[in-house]
Amino acid sequence: MGSNVKGGNANQPGLLQECQSAHGPTFSAQYCEVFLKQGTVQYFVGMCVPDSCGEEDVQMLVLHGRLQFGHTSLIPPLPHILVNQSTQEMIMTHCLSTIAPGASDAIVLFVCCVMVAIPLLATLLTAIIKWQRKREVRPAAQTSCSNTGLNLYGTMKTNGSYSSEINDDTEANTNSSTNNTSQSFVYRCLQAFSIQNTSQGVLSTSSSLPGGGYSSLNGIRVLSLLWIICGHSAQFPVINNLDNYKNWRTTVESNPLHVLTISGPVFLAVDTFLLLGGLLSARTLLGSINKADDNLSPSLVANYLLRRIKRIQPLHMFVMCLTIGLISLIQWGPYWFPFIDTLMDCKTYWWANLLLISNLLPVHEICIPWSWYLSLDFQCYATTPLLVYFYRLNRGVFIAVAGSLLLMTTVAGAVVTALMLLPVFQPSTLTSEYYVLYYYVKPYTRYGPFLIGILAGIYLTTKKDPLLKHKWQAALGWIFCLSIMAAVIGISYILKETPTSPSIPHELYQGLHRPLWALAVTWIILACEDGYGGLIKTLLSLGFWVPLSNISFACYLIHPVFIILYIGLQETPIHYTDINFMYLFLGHLVLTLVLSYVVTLLVEKPYILLKWRGK
Repeated sequence: MGSNVKGGNANQPGLLQECQSAHGPTFSAQYCEVFLKQGTVQYFVGMCVPDSCGEEDVQMLVLHGRLQFGHTSLIPPLPHILVNQSTQEMIMTHCLSTIAPGASDAIVLFVCCVMVAIPLLATLLTAIIKWQRKREVRPAAQTSCSNTGLNLYGTMKTNGSYSSEINDDTEANTNSSTNNTSQSFVYRCLQAFSIQNTSQGVLSTSSSLPGGGYSSLNGIRVLSLLWIICGHSAQFPVINNLDNYKNWRTTVESNPLHVLTISGPVFLAVDTFLLLGGLLSARTLLGSINKADDNLSPSLVANYLLRRIKRIQPLHMFVMCLTIGLISLIQWGPYWFPFIDTLMDCKTYWWANLLLISNLLPVHEICIPWSWYLSLDFQCYATTPLLVYFYRLNRGVFIAVAGSLLLMTTVAGAVVTALMLLPVFQPSTLTSEYYVLYYYVKPYTRYGPFLIGILAGIYLTTKKDPLLKHKWQAALGWIFCLSIMAAVIGISYILKETPTSPSIPHELYQGLHRPLWALAVTWIILACEDGYGGLIKTLLSLGFWVPLSNISFACYLIHPVFIILYIGLQETPIHYTDINFMYLFLGHLVLTLVLSYVVTLLVEKPYILLKWRGK
């Protein structure tokens, strides 16, 4: 046993390196972990066995009490001073075997290499073409071309859109329409994938939203992202390998300041993301309708959804392949077991990520578990055209449909909580699989914030006059907004105990707290747009947030990979202190920002810029 067993350090990992360094004349050593339950305490014991032993063999040896040194058991029960129950129950056995990567691992690594190699090759070819043309063009011709204002290379607009401006000389020398189409497509691909183009605008401090406006959204998005990264930096070690889990839980359950890590309501920042997604989806669709002569056609809706898929799926698939490849290649420490399960889930259920339905699977079967949000977001995104259709058809019908949907998702959250006796407070969810399985990742319980975002987007896009006309209205709104936010966080601490029987306060809170949070954030956006944001608008509208917002999608997908690598390579448990966790968060954040910038240029941006048809 290690130290501080009373504080939660019940695991007995041993030393993996010492085990793996042992060799016999006809065998090598293999590190296995036996997972046990004794009373209410669950823990694992590291075992070193010959590599000829399988997991079933180790399990049989444990069940028959044959793992002994002399007359001393290698897995003795915890003493009575720590646990009242002396009987051990075996949960499972895992062995860390050194298996060479298989064909599927080679395929996903090859996909990653190709997705990185294409933009690098396009960058090189673009640079070579540019260099050759500079050599070939005479000074007089250069002056002439400069005066006409024509350029071979596409330019990146401030809003991130792409315009292809092909050199007149190239088009004039084209002898056939077929060659012209082929050459134009090749140039579009080169321009879309070359870093010369993808790097433009990413680090700009100008608004990244088409048409400008909504200056507060970048700050809200980045602060929500930081909240999520901070929470995951605390959550992942807590689940797997803290040596003072009980001390950590006592601290976070009694201190609302830890809401920024993993305390209080479960990740309200996700609801902020859903709100922003609904708002921007409504604005984008209404803008497309205006450009299509006010016509909401099936082809426009199809194009709207395809653009979304092109926006999220390339980077999503890249991170999925990268994660599978890393898990299969890296020599893990004794805390590797959750990641091996992730690898097996990915090899079996990768198609759910491809179809964006992974959140509909049982949570323990989701490949790269944090990708559930992308599936939820797209499912909500697909409802925007229907709501916009009702809005344009009849305002009364629209209000009835939107109100019914909001009521249904609120009631669904309350009913699921009543039937499953779900918690509403963060640390308790670590032991409640039902919370994630039936509530946290499902569209019928999480749709409320996205719907509120759609309503806000329609209002902001179509409004003619400001909502707020007097300062007293703004002051009253801010009082209600901040009060709601404080209540949503504070009440969760009052209801932190998991109910043992149906509880009306827990059910009401579960059904209402996420829509209420979304309404409070919506008020902040509306107040900032109407000029009543004051210092908060100044803070949220800083140009500093814009480049971080531009890489926020990559940050969301990449940051868990660094956390998994850090935890999985540890050979000893992590000790919780505020300063230790702060350094973990900052370390994960810096590495995430650097790699996210790279994959934004190489993977995400090229597919956004790529146009299948020339304009």
